[in-house]
Amino acid sequence: MSTDTPAPRPADLPEQIQHWIGGELTASADGRTFPVCDPVSNAPYASAAAGASADVDRAVAAARAAFPAWSKLGNRERARILYRVADAVEAHEERLAAWETFDSGLPITQARGQARRAAENFRYFADVIVALGEEAFRAGDQQINYVVRTPVGVAGLITPWNTPFMLESWKLAPALASGCTLVLKPAEWTPLSASLWPQILDEAGVPAGVVNIVHGIGEEAGQALVDHPDVPLISFTGSTDTGRHIVRSSADRLKTTSMELGGKSPVVLFADADLDAALDSVVFGVFSLNGERCTAGSRVLVERPVYEEFTRRLAERAERVKVGPPADPATEVGALVHPEHYARVLEYVEIGQQEAKLVAGGTRPAHLPEGNYLQPTVFADVPRDARIFQEEIFGPVVAVAPFDDEAEAVALANATQYGLAAYVWTSDLKRGHRIAHAVESGMVWINSHNVRDLRTPFGGVKASGLGREGGAHSIDFYTESKIVHVMLGEVHTPRFGAS
Repeated sequence: MSTDTPAPRPADLPEQIQHWIGGELTASADGRTFPVCDPVSNAPYASAAAGASADVDRAVAAARAAFPAWSKLGNRERARILYRVADAVEAHEERLAAWETFDSGLPITQARGQARRAAENFRYFADVIVALGEEAFRAGDQQINYVVRTPVGVAGLITPWNTPFMLESWKLAPALASGCTLVLKPAEWTPLSASLWPQILDEAGVPAGVVNIVHGIGEEAGQALVDHPDVPLISFTGSTDTGRHIVRSSADRLKTTSMELGGKSPVVLFADADLDAALDSVVFGVFSLNGERCTAGSRVLVERPVYEEFTRRLAERAERVKVGPPADPATEVGALVHPEHYARVLEYVEIGQQEAKLVAGGTRPAHLPEGNYLQPTVFADVPRDARIFQEEIFGPVVAVAPFDDEAEAVALANATQYGLAAYVWTSDLKRGHRIAHAVESGMVWINSHNVRDLRTPFGGVKASGLGREGGAHSIDFYTESKIVHVMLGEVHTPRFGAS
């Protein structure tokens, strides 16, 4: 439901957001559009082209036509283009951050950081593709075997609404570095920043058709991309339920898939930890990016001797987190992305009050009577079977529970369907390693918040995903490896039928 108070409007916002196919901005083949709203006023500010099968067909055809020339470019030349993309992203940083903030509700200071990260993604994968060698195996003097990497073809990229531009770059950069052409389907709730890619990629000299963008609803445009017979590879970031659907849809054609899905990541905090540092990390880890992050430490498990103290301090900090307009540089938590998601998070807050003890937040800040705002929320004494302990909320809400020993800590950490990230706080590094190895997750940080090294594999286990991306793992995903065997000596083949 819209209000009468508009959000501060950045300059030069488009009234229409169009597809970008074959190097040209274009409407949908059937002319359909859908409204795009900002999360402060919840009022439409633009219309976006609503893509369907015909639009995906055109985009895939353009990507296929561009593939031979792009895939034949040397790695160094592709790297030079990726560097120019990074430069163009940086040149548009302020505009990009302002648009991202307006469209997604992300605080402006965090949006600027995400823009810089997007540029770094392109620089990093430019370096990777130049430095990455291919393997060779020698079998004495008789045979040599070597590996050849070839790009898979047209990649289908489906990206989420949280930090949309940065997560688009996280897929675009390695796909382009590997020699793939692609079709990107951005999230329908936050298409604005994706509309800057055509200008950025043009400025960088990316040839027409190498990158194509089809906007639209997931069930239509996204499904058409997943089903397309000429798209052999799908990279998806989003909810676990949607990921399961994509994997099922891809099965008939045996498509290669990478699924970065949901999370309910534990923070395991022992009594001997640096509580001040742990508190800073917990608050930042679950409330930054408005809590709309897959790796958020949304279950805080605290050893009982410090449980009451840490929970009290966490609640006090949560109450002091500055919730405000996304464009205000002082804001730490902005507006949640969309009324539907806001209602879902509020429903979990109501459920939590029946399951556990609310010790902070849980309501709209009094100074923000309109918009999708929620004061950071802390629940204490949360039982392991509670829905707020088990289910991904994807908002500024954290569940806190005590444990008595290592075994219980590990059992609680592993007591959900998810397994994306985990965080361990202890001054005993031997114990830190034990817990890190025992927790069922794809990534673990010891005595740290989520500090990413782009060289490392990113992904989860259980319901948190399939496959790994990051560093050379991303190049592996977007390429096929072919082994070539060459005989150097005499061939000694058993002579069947010779006698």
